[in-house]
Amino acid sequence: MSFNFWSLDYIYYPVSGIMWVWHKVFGSFLGPGNAWSWVLSVMFLVFTLRAVLFKPFMKQMNSSLRMQELQPQMKKLREKYKDDKTRLAEEMMKLNKEAGVNPLGGCLPALIQAPVFIGLFHVLREFKPGKTENYFFSAADVASFVDAKLFGGAPLSSFITMPKEQLDALGGVHSTVVWVSIPLMIMAGIATHMTSRRSISRQSADAAGQAQTAIMNKLMLYVFPLFVVLGGPFFPLAILIYWLSNNTWTFGQLFVAHRIQDRKKLEAAAIVIEEKSAASFSKPKPGARPVNPKKPVISPTPVDGSVDLTKGESSTDAAGSEAPSTGSGSGGASAGSRPAPGARPRTNNGSQGNRKKPRNKR
Repeated sequence: MSFNFWSLDYIYYPVSGIMWVWHKVFGSFLGPGNAWSWVLSVMFLVFTLRAVLFKPFMKQMNSSLRMQELQPQMKKLREKYKDDKTRLAEEMMKLNKEAGVNPLGGCLPALIQAPVFIGLFHVLREFKPGKTENYFFSAADVASFVDAKLFGGAPLSSFITMPKEQLDALGGVHSTVVWVSIPLMIMAGIATHMTSRRSISRQSADAAGQAQTAIMNKLMLYVFPLFVVLGGPFFPLAILIYWLSNNTWTFGQLFVAHRIQDRKKLEAAAIVIEEKSAASFSKPKPGARPVNPKKPVISPTPVDGSVDLTKGESSTDAAGSEAPSTGSGSGGASAGSRPAPGARPRTNNGSQGNRKKPRNKR
């Protein structure tokens, strides 16, 4: 197994190695020569690489979100320093640095995917009849890939514009290759369009209103999908499967990433509301005494002046006269209460007591 740095073997070997592992997995129960085991190995090569890149992808999404939040400030800087390009660049760099935003950070996942695409294209192109090895794949694996055909006449290395002698060497049927390639091209183009549309829908109004952003959005929505459809006849079926799998994964990944971002926004908003609410309760109103948390709060006397009758205290009527407190009976004085000075003691039924007149003695 030779290794040449200048021939990009450091890209070809990892790509072929991941694909080789998945082919062994699916070939164990579908058969190593089954075309669908090769299709699934290509698809799961994409899924594996995209799963590894999920964390950098989330960093890219968060960086893009922060850059959108900075658009109003950047707009003010553009208006302020529209005649001084050098100062404008310095102020924008300063703003990005203070916000912790790296404008080039969003390019990292795309820069990583480009070598993967190049490596996969090269490895698939090297599956040729009579080739002894293809990086991690042995001669038997190469022969298995060449002989694998979708629907009996569409080799995975074939493409619509392939010369007839090369297609005959692979044992392919041109009509079958066409009818397999066209649906893959259309679905890959639709997946590319839907992925771009979902990504653009999250842009802020300020960002979408810029001329450069508007041009890039049109390229993503229409030109890139059209390139996939029009360029499909020149690419092998395995590359079309790669494009379809990659864009389908990207669409689902964007859905998950947007849900995560929305949840974080809601949590941040809830924290801000809670902090504002706590601050408003901690500050007393103007003219009010601050509440001492160490002392219990005593409820004020009701408006009608009544108090707890169980404590034997008096209550004041609406006219302001003091009435004696009553017990639970028919309005009599409570047990154990003392009469006012000079007043006759009351009986249990509430009437003033009279002394019994002595009987006349006969």
